[in-house]
Amino acid sequence: MVAIIDYDAGNIKSVEKALKFLGQEAEVTRDQGRILQADKVILPGVGAFGDAMDKLSRYRLIDVMKEVTDRGVPFLGICLGLQLLFDRSDEAPGVEGLGILKGEILKIPKKDELKIPHMGWNSLEFPRRGRLFDGLGKNPYVYFVHSYYLKAAEEEIVTATTDYGVQIHASVEKGNVFACQFHPEKSGETGLQILKNFAKL
Repeated sequence: MVAIIDYDAGNIKSVEKALKFLGQEAEVTRDQGRILQADKVILPGVGAFGDAMDKLSRYRLIDVMKEVTDRGVPFLGICLGLQLLFDRSDEAPGVEGLGILKGEILKIPKKDELKIPHMGWNSLEFPRRGRLFDGLGKNPYVYFVHSYYLKAAEEEIVTATTDYGVQIHASVEKGNVFACQFHPEKSGETGLQILKNFAKL
């Protein structure tokens, strides 16, 4: 069973729908027991960093997620879920992230021709092709919606990048922890392949 963590963030149901389309048993839950029993766990979401950390704390999900990742259970952060895995974000100064991975979330710099939020399809480069990208071509297109981007402290965990006026660390992999800034559940066949690869881990 894939547990999809419910902390009142946006876009959670579309992840559940995509997994069920792939024939996976998926459950949206904030029940600690169900999350700890799951074969895999996903932290999806669209929203604000500070508000999300507040909700995760209020629902007592922070220690649960740290236990899941410490146990070696495959864990996937999507969009805001990627950002929350890191230490801090420009969006919420003074608010600590989960710190499961090392790095920071920075505001996308303003440039005349680029709209913020970054919203739309961008191609990926693979500095180190991770397991999520098995079976995909050289520069697949995926769908992004975000105003802040990841700068990982450990370059070696970065498995995909994209460029939007600045190099964005678009996906990371460290042991059993995976994360994507883009939305695989909104990225057509490419995104479904990424979710299928995660489900097969």
